[in-house]
Amino acid sequence: MNPRLDALQPYPFEKLRALHAGVVLPSGLRPVNLSIGEPKHPTPAFIEQAIIANLSGLSGYPPTLGPLSLRTAIAQWLQKRYALPLIDPATQVLPVLGSREALFSFVQTVIDPAHGGVVLSPNPFYQIYEGAALLAGARIEFVNDDPSRGFACDWDSVPESIWQDTRLVFTCSPGNPAGHVMSLDEWKTLFDRADKYGFVIAADECYSEIYLDEAAPPIGALEAAHKLGRTDFRNLMIFSSLSKRSNVPGMRSGFVAGDAKLVKKFLLYRTYHGCAMSGVVAAASEAAWLDEAHVVENRRLYREKFDAVVPILQGKIDVKRPPASFYLWAGVKGDDTAFARDLLQTEAVTVLPGSYLARDAWGRNPGAGRIRIALVAPLADCVEAAERIARFATTR
Repeated sequence: MNPRLDALQPYPFEKLRALHAGVVLPSGLRPVNLSIGEPKHPTPAFIEQAIIANLSGLSGYPPTLGPLSLRTAIAQWLQKRYALPLIDPATQVLPVLGSREALFSFVQTVIDPAHGGVVLSPNPFYQIYEGAALLAGARIEFVNDDPSRGFACDWDSVPESIWQDTRLVFTCSPGNPAGHVMSLDEWKTLFDRADKYGFVIAADECYSEIYLDEAAPPIGALEAAHKLGRTDFRNLMIFSSLSKRSNVPGMRSGFVAGDAKLVKKFLLYRTYHGCAMSGVVAAASEAAWLDEAHVVENRRLYREKFDAVVPILQGKIDVKRPPASFYLWAGVKGDDTAFARDLLQTEAVTVLPGSYLARDAWGRNPGAGRIRIALVAPLADCVEAAERIARFATTR
């Protein structure tokens, strides 16, 4: 067996199941689960119809590169969304089976197993970053967030010795769990270091289309690179997904885009990896990327939840409305795991302890004392859960 598997930690939801062992739910209260970031809004009907209309696509093996029409639709979406110059669908875009699969396999492409090196990750973080780094033979190092700066990563805290050994840096903007959006200045800092030390940046943008101000869409990594004169997107790859944007997590559809040299190497890896997108999924994905009306409506639904829930919780727990994502990253009194367990036992509401989303690094666990609340349930359920959380926090 691969000995590197022994380095993997249980996934946050495995820890949550263990935490809940033996909990007896209160009678008379319907359980509300706000722990998992799984979209619950209905899948748009036109996407479902696109699947039905293209079932004949099951009769052949799909190309790893994906159909040109899908890559063209993605390239056009990138150009419009981020005011970019021409994106070449032949060399700068590659469909993938959701961002999770691509994030993992991309690390295996970038890291030289003979030399390893360091993979830098935000902290808190998406656990795929850690697992991918460890299984590729790299060392994972964490960059703690800074609550005083809206939970931005404290890149200046990373020692020179670590930067010198860094091969890959993960970013997540808008961030999971705090919803922080990287500024152009933050991107410049990271790009300057990438030029100095030669590492690759993997920009996870799966929450890019879940933002709360229609007039202020989050800046993307390719957009930042273009504004800073990095028109070749050197050493930069973005990872995007339809799961959150279009409410199709079960479709497992996304794309990577960026540096043509990286795309070429990643495509080579994927021809052996065996993860070509079905023609059925490709047709539905193309329809989704070509439509924005359903995405605007999706944001409206999330905005409605934030408008209703945040006032209920403010003053009861430490919570602020984020600029993007569908999470509340809330501070609670005392131990976050005890809070989450007692909340379930008392109010039948499930949330995720913040410490499960982070690691002890540089003398602290930046998730400790916080909970992640995913506003994915229907509005009425989110409101009822917020009222229960507020009641629990007041009487605890």
